[in-house]
Amino acid sequence: MPQLRDSGTRAAHEAGATPAAELDGFGRIFGVETEYGVSVTGADRPVDAGQVAMTMFRPVVSRARSTNTYLDNGSRLYLDVGSHPEYATAEARDPMDALAQDAAGERVMASLAADAQSKLRASHGEGAVIHVFKNNVDSAGHAFGCHENYLVRRFVPLETIERQLLPFLITRQLYTGAGRFTPDGFQITQRADFLDEAVSSATTRSRPMVNTRDEPHADPESFRRLHVIIGDSNRSQWATWMKLAVTHLVLCVIEDAVRHGRPSGFEDLAFADPAAANRAVSRWLGPGERGASDGAGADPAGTPDPLSMQRRYLDVVEAFVRERHDDIDASLPKTGVDDVIASWRWALDALERRDFAALSTRVDWAAKHCLAEALRRRRPDTDLARLEQLELDYHDVANGRLYASLVAHGRLGEPLDAATVAAAKHEPPSDTRAALRGAFVRRALDTGAQFSCDWTTMVVSSPVRREAVLLDPFSCEPTEQYRALMDSMRA
Repeated sequence: MPQLRDSGTRAAHEAGATPAAELDGFGRIFGVETEYGVSVTGADRPVDAGQVAMTMFRPVVSRARSTNTYLDNGSRLYLDVGSHPEYATAEARDPMDALAQDAAGERVMASLAADAQSKLRASHGEGAVIHVFKNNVDSAGHAFGCHENYLVRRFVPLETIERQLLPFLITRQLYTGAGRFTPDGFQITQRADFLDEAVSSATTRSRPMVNTRDEPHADPESFRRLHVIIGDSNRSQWATWMKLAVTHLVLCVIEDAVRHGRPSGFEDLAFADPAAANRAVSRWLGPGERGASDGAGADPAGTPDPLSMQRRYLDVVEAFVRERHDDIDASLPKTGVDDVIASWRWALDALERRDFAALSTRVDWAAKHCLAEALRRRRPDTDLARLEQLELDYHDVANGRLYASLVAHGRLGEPLDAATVAAAKHEPPSDTRAALRGAFVRRALDTGAQFSCDWTTMVVSSPVRREAVLLDPFSCEPTEQYRALMDSMRA
C-alpha cells in the first residue's frame, strides 16, 4: 500500500501525530501477512491454480470491483502475484489479537474455497476438490511467504536490527518452524533453502530474511515497519503467538538500549553468514528424516549451537524484564510477559531434552515429525510421497483433515476457542486504528456507498468525495475528518 509522504504527513507529525507515550514506551503494532497456495484434485479436466484463485475471488470482485479489498474486521484480502490468495491481519497491539485475526483469515479462505468448489463442481465434475494450503512450498519447488510486521521506533538503525535481531530470528525456528519433508531428510523450517540474503529492499528478485522497504503506515518520522520474511506459515496457534510475543521482547531490549545509549547484550551474537546459519538451523535434527544426530554443539562450518544462542537471548530478556517488568507487561494488553518467558523456557528445555512428544502439542515441525515416526513404525515402507501427502493435508485449511483431527484428539493445543475466531472474522481489534477502518467498511457495505481504503486512508467517492487520513495506528479515537466521512454514508 502507498506510504504517505506528502506535506500532510509531515504536518501531521509536526502537530503531534505520535503521542510521546508511544515513542517512549514499549507498545507495538503487530501484523501477519499470509500467502496461501491453491490446487485442485479430482476434476474431470485440468484446471490451473490461477483459474481456481479467480473463482475464489469472484465474490470479492463483485463487492469491491477489485481483487484487493479490506474487510469489516479491518484486515486486507487480496490476490497476490502468482495467483496466491493473501490475507493481512488488521493492526493489533497484542500478539493474541494478531493470532485471532490470523486464525480468522484461515476461516475466510476456507469460506471462499467452499463457495468456489461448488461452482467448480458444476463445470469440472462432482469430484473436484479445492485445496488451500497455509504453507510455504509447493510441489514444483516454488516458495511463498508468511510475513510478520512489527512497528519499530525509527531511532533504531537498521544495521542494529540486522546484527542483533537476525540471529534470534534464525534460531527461534527451533520452536516456530513448520517443518518440511525433503529428499535429503526432514527440516524444521520450510523457508530456509529459499532465503538467500539477510536484509534487502527486494522480495522478488531476491528473498531476504528481513525486508527494508520503508512503508510504516504510520508517522514516518517516528516509526519504521519491520517486515520479517524469514518465518514459516504456522498452523499451530501457539507458534504464531509465540513468534510474535518473543520477538516483541527482543525488540524491546534493542529499542531501550539504543534509546539510552547502552549495550543490549546481543552485540556479539551476529552470524558471519546468516543464510548458511539459517540452513544449518533448519537441519538441526541432523542427517536423515529421523534426526539421527544429537544436534548438539557447533556444526562443521562453525555455526553456533542454535539452542545455546536462544538461551543467550532468553537470559538477556529475562534480566531486562526483571528490571522493567511493569512497563513491559503494560505493553501487552492481553498477553502476560511472565507467560511468554515461561513458554519460551519450556520450549528450550523440551528441545534440550529432545522431548519431541511434548513439543508436538505446540510446535508444527515436532507434530509432523512425531506423526511420521508413528507412521513409519506401522508401515516401515513409508516413502517420501506419502509423507509429503501427510504434510499437505496438515496445511490444507479448506479440505484438510489431519490438523483438525490432532486438535480434536487433544494432541495439538489451540489457545483460542472457536467463538473467538468466529468473532474475529467480523470484529477488528478494538484498541487500534483497525476499529475505525472496520466500522467504515461495514457502513459503506450497508449503505451501498462507493468506497476505497488502504491502511491509512479511507475514501467515499460518491455522491461527494470525502476522505479521512488516520496516521496513528495506536489510536481508535475518531477524528473530526473521520466523523464527517461516516456521516456522509448515513442511510
